[in-house]
Formats: sequence, structure tokens, C-alpha cells
Amino acid sequence: MPSANPLGILFAITSALVWGGGDFSGGLAARKSSQYQVLMLAALSGIVVLLVCAVLWGEHIPARMSIIWATMAGLTGALGMAALYRALSLGFVASVAPTSAVICAIIPVLFAAFTEGLPKVTQLGGFALAFLGIWLVSQSPSAGQKVFREGMLLAFLSGIGFGGFFVFIAQVEAGQVFAPLVVSRTVTLCIALLMLLLKRIPLPSVRSNPVAVLAGVLDTGGNIFYLLATQYTRLDIAAVLSSLYPAGTVVLATVILKEKVAIAQWTGAVLCLLAVALITI
Repeated sequence: MPSANPLGILFAITSALVWGGGDFSGGLAARKSSQYQVLMLAALSGIVVLLVCAVLWGEHIPARMSIIWATMAGLTGALGMAALYRALSLGFVASVAPTSAVICAIIPVLFAAFTEGLPKVTQLGGFALAFLGIWLVSQSPSAGQKVFREGMLLAFLSGIGFGGFFVFIAQVEAGQVFAPLVVSRTVTLCIALLMLLLKRIPLPSVRSNPVAVLAGVLDTGGNIFYLLATQYTRLDIAAVLSSLYPAGTVVLATVILKEKVAIAQWTGAVLCLLAVALITI
């Protein structure tokens, strides 16, 4: 497999664009409902889309190992989604989204270093740039330090969760896309239902938060393009390019929510994205 197949790169960038809209929608939906209610609605709408696609493309039930990998991806993905939706609902999108993305990108790159070879010098430079970018975006632009710290902690947790998802879902058998993601999304739905039960939060209706349903459709689209990317290029390249999604999230937050972003934070966000690019070279 070529290390930088053009089709794989195209799929990964498309994944980032779709995920950016999905994460913004999920964060917006979490301002109205609990993050677990949003997670449930998003998982449900995603399953519907994936089931239709699996039937249309005639995909068979995944092999046992693919089901195991998809299940692990669903567990970590649920952590990532719930943490990110909650973090984005607190505000500070320009800080939360890039931080989550860099942590998310580093995990599969390190995994690939052990399975496919050590990173290049440029990738190591990307790591250094990433940490500098995280430090800059982590500077709170206003009052509310406690809320800001909570948002950044959730951003790190979401990055770990998404990083795990990136690694695990890429291990499913080649040639299958929709069926493994159905398994992953079903696990995420079960976790959301369990959290709603444990916290005694009422089950949401589909009509209660349409933006959460949209978030699920967009996030599922990002998953599909990412999994396609991993089948055409190296895991680390697919992961870091897909991790460009904060660009779209931050732009939407600035344009639609009129969120104020300090110059230092814009600089940090740009450095995070440059870090992702360096890691890809």
C-alpha cells in the first residue's frame, strides 16, 4: 500500500470536513440536552444511515475479530463523543477542538510507529509544535477559569477516546466499511442508554433535539470516509489528516455563535493544524 495514496488522502480530508460540522452540531445540541441524550440520538441516527448503506452495498456480517475491534472502537468512540459534546457545550470551541484533535492524532501516530516504523524527523517536529499549540489554545480568554479547566480536561479525554477509535476501527477486515461501523455505533448507543439509566435522565425523543440527529448523520459520514482512508493509506496519515476537523468547528463557532477568540488562541489553533500537517509529511 502506498504511504500517501491520493485517494486515501482525499477520503481523510473529506472525513475532516464532515466531522467538523458534526462536532459543531453535537456541541450545539449539548447546550439544549444532556450530552448522553445527544449521544443517544446521534448514535441512533448514525445506525439508521449505516444499516441502509450496508444493505444497499450488500455487506455481510463482519468476522469475529472485526466485531471485537469494532466493539472496542465503539467503547472509546462513545467516550470521545460524550466528552467532546460536553466540552463544546461549555464554549471555548477554539481551545477545545484543536486540543482534542492533536491528542487524537498523536495516539495513532505512536501506534503506527510501533507497527509500521518510527516517525520521521518532521513528524517529531510536529509533536513539538503540537504541544506548543496546545499550551497557547489552553489560555483562557476570559473569566470562568473553573469552567475552562473542565472544558480542557474533557478535551483531553475526548482526544484519547477518538484516538482509540482511530486505532481500533482501522483493524477491521479490509473491504468492509458499513457493517463494522454498525457494530461500533450499536455499542455507543448501548453505552448512551446505560448512562441515561444510571443518571436517571429521561430518554429523548427524536423531535426533542433535531440538531443531535444531524450531528449523528455527519459524524457517521466522517467515520465512513475515515475508514475508507485507512484502507488506501497508512493509519497515521489517515488519522492526522482526519484530525484537521477543528478548523471547520472553530470557523462555524466564530461565524454562527460569534465566539470571541484571542489572538494567542488563534495562533495556537494554527500551530495545532500545522503540527498535524508536519506529522503527515
